[in-house]
Amino acid sequence: MDWNPAYTWLVLALLLSLGELTSGAMVLLALGIAAALTAAVTALGLSLPWQLLSMGIFTGVLVPIGIWVIRPRFSPRGVAYGTTGTGVEKGNYYYTLRRDFDDATGIKINGDFYRLRVIDTGTTELPPDTSVIFQRFEGTTALVALPSSASNPLQDDTILHKEP
Repeated sequence: MDWNPAYTWLVLALLLSLGELTSGAMVLLALGIAAALTAAVTALGLSLPWQLLSMGIFTGVLVPIGIWVIRPRFSPRGVAYGTTGTGVEKGNYYYTLRRDFDDATGIKINGDFYRLRVIDTGTTELPPDTSVIFQRFEGTTALVALPSSASNPLQDDTILHKEP
């Protein structure tokens, strides 16, 4: 069996598609599909400049489709990935929970557990399901405030977060 340039494109397609397993951004998958389509063009006997041109065209079409159309279908609704720590959570109410393996008290923000510390008292231990108001991060610790008894989070228009 002789080596064909189409095999090189297929190997590249496989490597790019496998690389997608580590990123999840759908860019490498789109590039892998573009390389596989370029392998099909190469099998027709086109020269290297035509192969590179077809790879460029396939990439230009498939990468935007992968990012704007396919990737949002794999992300859960209502979760703004990449915004944690930028201040968008400030003022939101969260419920405390205990982590199983070390019994640490914390809150979950966008699916990630953060240990907490109450700003006023410095307390790091609270009972589970205690309502707290997120203020900011200090390193990986969530600084929170306890709501005053006058404001009931269920009567306000604030966002309540309770994650499993």
